[in-house]
Amino acid sequence: MTEIRPLTPAYPALARSYDADFRVDGAYKDSLPDLQNGPASLIVGARTAIQHVGISNFRLPIRYLVRDGGEITLETSVTGTVSLEADRKGINMSRIMRSFYGHADHAFSLSVLEAALDDYKTDLDALDARIQMRFSYPVRVDSLRSGLSGWQYYDIALEVIEQAGTRLRVMHVDYVYSSTCPCSLELSEHARQTRGRLATPHSQRSVARISLVMDGPERIWFEDVIALCRAAVPTETQVMVKREDEQAFAELNAANPIFVEDAVRAFAGQLLADPRVGDFRVVASHQESLHSHDAVSLLTSGPTFAQASLDPATFAGLRA
Repeated sequence: MTEIRPLTPAYPALARSYDADFRVDGAYKDSLPDLQNGPASLIVGARTAIQHVGISNFRLPIRYLVRDGGEITLETSVTGTVSLEADRKGINMSRIMRSFYGHADHAFSLSVLEAALDDYKTDLDALDARIQMRFSYPVRVDSLRSGLSGWQYYDIALEVIEQAGTRLRVMHVDYVYSSTCPCSLELSEHARQTRGRLATPHSQRSVARISLVMDGPERIWFEDVIALCRAAVPTETQVMVKREDEQAFAELNAANPIFVEDAVRAFAGQLLADPRVGDFRVVASHQESLHSHDAVSLLTSGPTFAQASLDPATFAGLRA
């Protein structure tokens, strides 16, 4: 008969309760394993540099200055990354958060953002670094004719980028508007005039993402970029609407029919005229009511946003 022996436990009996009274001292902290700062022999795969490694979408409230005075506190999603040299295993990602939190109580300015970038670049001993902050910025907008007003929200992102010793400050703003097809407008008028048939041109909710390098010493406010967008394409979607506003919006659309090619060029015209704007990119998507596909366009000025290949989400990421 085979003798059955009791198994020898691989580990001693371990406590299964959380020790709330345990305190970490310096010696214990020094004894903790730190794989990310280990030798290059621990690197998995190709021993090559990494352009961006870090954390994405950690959230916290940030205070922003308003152009007309005062402050507003907004929930902000932060992405922080650094470069990693080929012979280094990894980074301690919590240092990015700790560095950013050291500045989070200050009212936002680009100098505060750059100070946070400097800190975590130093803490992580990195050559290149980037911080991006995303938030939804409210602006009170008047109706066209009724005298009502409501809050319009603009998706905005700010970036400070340091690469190869050069630092860039970038703003991204999403602007949502109505686009009436000029061809459809003319065809509708043709049906009315030649055949006495009522016809309506197709229009659709559309969105443009304006990305610009903030150039020069003068501040460009969020409200300035929004005003620039309105000057280029005045058919911004409405918030509070009564019948007189709806009629006014129909008239406004008829006065400003626009193809997607026209839209990106109209935005570009405004951007080129503003000395506070350096390189820029305009991506527009007219989310067609006539077709089952969208009409899209992309225009860049300067080398910052020039690219041969498009990310698959370039246009899909624009949702009006």
